[in-house]
Amino acid sequence: MILLVSGVALWWAAHLFKRVAPEARANLGDRGKGLVALALLGAILMMIFGYKTADGAFFWGRHPATVGINNLMMIAALYFTSPGPSKGALFYKMRHPMLTGFVIWALAHILVNGDVASFVLFGGLGLWAIVEIAVINRAEPDWTPPAKGAIKKDIIFAAASIVLLAIIGMVHQWLGYMPWG
Repeated sequence: MILLVSGVALWWAAHLFKRVAPEARANLGDRGKGLVALALLGAILMMIFGYKTADGAFFWGRHPATVGINNLMMIAALYFTSPGPSKGALFYKMRHPMLTGFVIWALAHILVNGDVASFVLFGGLGLWAIVEIAVINRAEPDWTPPAKGAIKKDIIFAAASIVLLAIIGMVHQWLGYMPWG
């Protein structure tokens, strides 16, 4: 569990470094981008291996209903993390669609995985996204939404989200996690 918590903490630190310590980040120059990317890669590896080896209480199990709800939430999460909201006509005024999609992704995974490791991983990452939204809004209060796009873009990105969910589901199944109800 220590590896998992450390991975989530490193994810937070790497993402918030620029906002919390802007001078230190600026002093690193272009080299800082590589260091942050390396820290994020390390965080992801720590979270993967930490999640696989973590143990803890199990509060609820998979149920066909929660799996179905999870999959619907994942379509929304994938859509919001795509360029769809900023290129389309439905959600173009939404300031943080990618981070919102990240929160939806985290909640979907908590819903379907009722164990402590999932609460730490997905809860920690979902909470990070909420904090990141607040930090960005505070640092940059003035924001202008992009121009309204065409509804066709929303449809294209929604369809792409469904295809991407199928691909991600196959990868999950290959890794031993059954994503379908």
